[in-house]
Amino acid sequence: MALFVLFFYGFVVTAAIGLVASWIDRKVTARVQYRVGPPFLQPVVDIVKLLGKETLVPAGVSKAVFLLPPVVGLSSVIAVSALLWVNNLNPAESFLGDLIVVVYLLTLPALAIMMGGFASRNPLASVGASREMKLLLSYELPFVLAILVPVIKSGFDIRLGAILSVQADNGVFAGSLSGFLALVVAILCMQAKLGLVPFDIAEAETEIVGGPLIEYSGSGLAVYRLMKNMLLFTLPFFLMILFMGGLRLDGMHLVYGILKYVGLVALATVIRNTNPRVRIDQAVRFFWGRMTLLAFVAVLLALRGY
Repeated sequence: MALFVLFFYGFVVTAAIGLVASWIDRKVTARVQYRVGPPFLQPVVDIVKLLGKETLVPAGVSKAVFLLPPVVGLSSVIAVSALLWVNNLNPAESFLGDLIVVVYLLTLPALAIMMGGFASRNPLASVGASREMKLLLSYELPFVLAILVPVIKSGFDIRLGAILSVQADNGVFAGSLSGFLALVVAILCMQAKLGLVPFDIAEAETEIVGGPLIEYSGSGLAVYRLMKNMLLFTLPFFLMILFMGGLRLDGMHLVYGILKYVGLVALATVIRNTNPRVRIDQAVRFFWGRMTLLAFVAVLLALRGY
């Protein structure tokens, strides 16, 4: 059963939805820029095309160290998605501390990008990896503070199933003042975790070409791209569980759940297309300053019952 959940929900369903979301993001971005945009199956074609190309390893680089990071990143996303699906479909199967496990696993994709960048021994890749490291250190603090709000509002329970159950009985946390403020912080942190504008500092193709992934090709690059596409579903799904009651599959609740997910993806696309890229120092000040302060206020309000 566990292998079925990992393969079907963690990989197949998540990859399918993530690729569709990637197409929607690219299509909307193209329309904003007065372009036609890619056909529906273009994200799938891109992955298949890369899988068919030769995987090149830079000279003097350990092949195992170079090719392992994308596998680690993809595996972590699959594990997170499987955990989220299990809790969403049956909150009673939640285990103590699964929220902590999810938060930990969600840091591994960024760590995998950093490992790949440093392992390639390319100066541009090293710059991109160092930027990814600073970005990770900046958004993790407000992200964790924002996650504390649903924990507090569910009676200091760190089980995802309990957080879903409390929202099913008392209404979604996003409807409260503290929950709404925490959701705003979490959405902006999600934007940085996804590496989307204005926080695409690590990749920055106009400055350092492909950033940490500049030396990757073939299957290695395909796995990284698939990982990012799957994150485009996993991260919004995580926020839906924490603040919006998750995704119910019965009747009109399924429609509401789809609208919640589409709304989060659309918001990320709007932010991407209406803001310029910021510098890494600006991003650090933004997350350690305004976002941390806003998240701290949300935590205080949650403790007061607002």
